[in-house]
Amino acid sequence: MASLKALKMRITSVKSTQKITKAMKMVAAAKLRRAQEAAEAARPYSERMASVMASLGATVQVGPESPRLLAGTGKDQVHLLVIASSERGLAGGFNTNIARLARKKMESLLAAGKTVKLLFVGKKARAPFMRTHKELIIGYLDQSHIKNVAFADAKVIADEVTTRYEAGEFDVAHLFFARFRSALVQEPTEIQIIPAALPALGTTDVAVAKDAVPAAVEYEPDEEAILAELLPRNLAVQVFRALLENAASEQGSRMTAMDNATRNAGDMINKLTITYNRTRQAAITKELIEIISGAEAL
Repeated sequence: MASLKALKMRITSVKSTQKITKAMKMVAAAKLRRAQEAAEAARPYSERMASVMASLGATVQVGPESPRLLAGTGKDQVHLLVIASSERGLAGGFNTNIARLARKKMESLLAAGKTVKLLFVGKKARAPFMRTHKELIIGYLDQSHIKNVAFADAKVIADEVTTRYEAGEFDVAHLFFARFRSALVQEPTEIQIIPAALPALGTTDVAVAKDAVPAAVEYEPDEEAILAELLPRNLAVQVFRALLENAASEQGSRMTAMDNATRNAGDMINKLTITYNRTRQAAITKELIEIISGAEAL
C-alpha cells in the first residue's frame, strides 16, 4: 500500500493536471467558436465554386486539349495522398481518424499495384507513417506558424501540389481532412483534387435550385479557357475549405477530450482521497493499538 506522503503527492499532481485540462477546455471552446464560424462561412463559396465548375464541365468534352488539371495525365498509376492534420496533440481522436482513413486508402492502392506518395500538412498524422512507410513520404508542409488560417496558406499548399503534378511526380491526388459536424462529431473525409472531380449538376454537393431551368449561356472566352483559369483557384478553394474544416474539427475534438480528461481527473481525485483517508485511519488505529498494548504491558 502506498504511503500517506505518496498518496498526498499524487492527489496534488492530479489536481494540477485537472486545472490544466480545464483551462485547455476553455481555450478550445473559445477558439472553436471562431473556427466554426470561419468554416461555415467558407462553405457557401466553396459550394458555389463547385456549382460553377460543374456547369462549365458539363459543356466541355474532356480530351487531350483540355486543361491538365481536368483531363489528368491519362494514367492512374501514381497516387499522391495529401494528409492534413494538426501541429499540436491532445485533440482526442482527431489526427488518428484522419491517419486511419488515409492508411486504409494507401493500403488499398498498394494492394492494387499502384504507387503511393505521401505529402503531409501538419505533423501529427505523420508520426505513424514515419514508423511504417517512411519511404513513401515525399514532403511535409509546416503549419505551426499559422494562428488563423488564411487563403494564402491554402494557396501555398495548392501551388506545391500543382508544381509536383506539372513535374510529372504523380497522376492522381487525394486530400484527407476532417469535416466538422459538431463539437462531438468530426467526419474523416477524402476528396480527389487532381484531376478535378467535378460534381454532376443537381447533386447534393452542388447548390442548384430544385425548380431552376438551365439558362442558355454563351461564354467569352470559351469554356475551356475559363476552366483553365478557374481550375487552379478551385484547387486552392478546396484546400482552404479543408483547412478551415480541420481547424474547427481540431478545436471541437480537443474541447471534448479535455472535458473528458477533467472529469476523469475528478474521479481519480475522489478515489485517491478515499484511499488516503482509509490509509490515514488505518495508521491512526495501528498507533492507538500500540499505545494501548504498551500501557497494558506495564
